[in-house]
Parts: sequence; structure tokens; C-alpha cells
Amino acid sequence: MPSASAPSASPLRVAIVTESFLPQVNGVTNSVCRVAEHLAARGHEAMICAPGQGPVSYAGFPVLRVPGMPLPLYRSFSLGLPTRRVITAALRSFSPDVVHLASPVLLGHAAVEVARRWALPTVAVFQTDLVGFASRYGVPASDVLWPYLRRIHAAVDRTLVPSSATMRKLAERDFPRLSLWQRGVDTERFHPDHRSDALRQWLAPNGEAIVGYVGRLSRDKRVDLLAHVAKLNGVRIVIVGDGPDRARLQRLLPEAVFLGQRTGAELSRIYASLDTFIHTGADETFCQAVQEALASGVPVVAPASGGPLDLVDPERNGLLYAQDSVRELRVAAGRLIHNPALRDRLAAATRASVLERTWDSVNDELIEHYRTVIAPSGAPMPRVGSNADVSLA
Repeated sequence: MPSASAPSASPLRVAIVTESFLPQVNGVTNSVCRVAEHLAARGHEAMICAPGQGPVSYAGFPVLRVPGMPLPLYRSFSLGLPTRRVITAALRSFSPDVVHLASPVLLGHAAVEVARRWALPTVAVFQTDLVGFASRYGVPASDVLWPYLRRIHAAVDRTLVPSSATMRKLAERDFPRLSLWQRGVDTERFHPDHRSDALRQWLAPNGEAIVGYVGRLSRDKRVDLLAHVAKLNGVRIVIVGDGPDRARLQRLLPEAVFLGQRTGAELSRIYASLDTFIHTGADETFCQAVQEALASGVPVVAPASGGPLDLVDPERNGLLYAQDSVRELRVAAGRLIHNPALRDRLAAATRASVLERTWDSVNDELIEHYRTVIAPSGAPMPRVGSNADVSLA
């Protein structure tokens, strides 16, 4: 394989190994898509390694498909199997300058081992709170998952973290070489100008305040908390997304409008046509849906935990509630539902709060992270499975 070093202005060759990709729609997939598009636009080369069936190319780059295994509690989500032979052949053939590991678990673990064997620089993105996810399904895996994830991230050259709350959590657990890398938002696609009076009339023909949720419909997202908001007067709940919990939620929220999975211009109109956006998940490392709502000019109600802490400025662009307090959720939602003046005041500050978070600026930061780890430096990192203790850099 070629030397990992490269001139600072030269095009890069980036191997992206992701635990999730199209046709699955989630935060990991969305980020990988935006990164691939940006690399193509900037003249870099890339290949994507992803589990399960799906597109075999994206943004002009090949997508290598490897076997996937559905999660027992969430069968629509496929986890990549650790096929080291396939990954080794792919990396040797592509000869990357850097390996990008998107939310590494099993497939990412194998890719880290291969990358270390070939002395390839590695950047890992910590994006999924697997421990929180497991706990929501009643699986007490904290004692196993945290050490496992730390071993993976201790073996990479840099771990990129999407929020300050996640940074603190990982630092407390001695994850080394952490850097903040947040998410971008398409400020043209998500814009108040997409607000549709016709859509609002269809969603709430009696003039109710329209409260929306956008995201996966799964137990870990706690969408059932919206049943407490639905009891408030003058509210119409609109739910966008799909997942294994949809049938149960439809029984629990019979008056809510379930729109299913929506994308593109349809999703833009839905966001901008809301009066209030409510997020219920308490284990978000970032929460892109909150950022998209803010870009659309919609005030947000979100739990005071994880990624939303970096996005929601209380009493400025939204409201926060204690993550396990139904009372605080109802009070925050009620304030916005029944007080149009407050909604308007908060809405006026929403877009400005995320306007500088474009995907171009965020992904240019990512390319600089790539270049930093590619540049020769010090002693090699310990391999995956090593018992070496690596302190924070």
C-alpha cells in the first residue's frame, strides 16, 4: 500500500466503512451520504463498505456490500458482520489515504484491525449511543458495551464526537483523542419559505396548533410520550417516520396524523408547516431532526440531555424539559401550543441559531481531520483488543 502521507492540497482517497447505509434511513446513513457527496464535489475519491442489500454506488463512488445481521429487537436494522477477508481485499485494492469509520461496531471493529495491520490512518465517528439504545430495550449491556467500544476507539487515530454532552460522556470513560465534529444542515432545503397553508389546512382543518415529530418509530425514541401532549386542548400531533413501533403508536395516538417516511420537498414542507417540533428521545448524540426543525423556522421542545443541549437555547429558540419528566414535557409543549406570541418570538431566533452549520463548512472540517491523521506523527496506536491504557490527548 502507498505511504499514508500526502501533500496538504492533494486529492484524498477515503475508504468509508459504515454500520448503516441506504436503504436504511437514519442519522448514520444521512451523515455518510453527505460526506460522500462532499468528497465528490471537492474532487476526492472514495469507496463505501456497508452491510446488507442496497445501492452499489452512491455519489459516483462504489458501495461494497457485505453480509448483515438484523438486530433481534429491531429487525429492520442490519448490523454489519466482521468479514475481515473482504475488508482486507477491498482496502488493498482501493489503497486509501485514510479510513473513515462511521459509528463502528462489528464491521467497524474488523475494519480497524485491518487498517492497523496496514498502518492506515483512521478516523472514527461516534454517532450511536448503543448503551442507551440497549437499555431502552431492557438489555443491561453497559458493562460489556462500554469497554468494547472503548477498545475500538482507543485503536483509531482520532474519534469525532457530535456534541459536547457526548464528548463529556466519552472523556469520563477514558476514550482517547476526542475532537468535536458536529453535523451540518441544508439551510435551503430546510427553510421557512417552504411553509404551506394548504398543507396546514389539511393537517389541522379546525385550526389546531400543529405539533410534529420526525424520526424513527422505535421504543428507544420514546414517541409514546406524545400521548401526554395529545391530551392538551387545541393540538394536532403529526408524526413523520416509520419503524417497528408504528402500529403500537397508532393505537396509542388515534387522533394523530401518521405520514410515514417522507423525504425531499415533502419533508421540507412538513417541517416548515409545523407550529412546534417536539423531540422525545433522550439518548441522542446529536439529533439532526432538531437542527432541521430550527432551520425551518420552528421552535423546538426537547429533552435536556445529549445532542439537543448544543442546539436548543432555552427561551431563545425553544424549550428544554427534564428527560424523564412528563410534567415538564406537558408544560413546555403547552406553553408553545397555547401562546402564539411566545411561539413567534422563539421562531424568530431559530434559523439564525443554525445558519452557519452548513454541510460544506462541517465537511471541510472533516477533511482537515483526515489530513491531520494522515500527516506522520509519533508512535503507532495500540491494536484493537490491546489492554493498553490510552489517556486523553
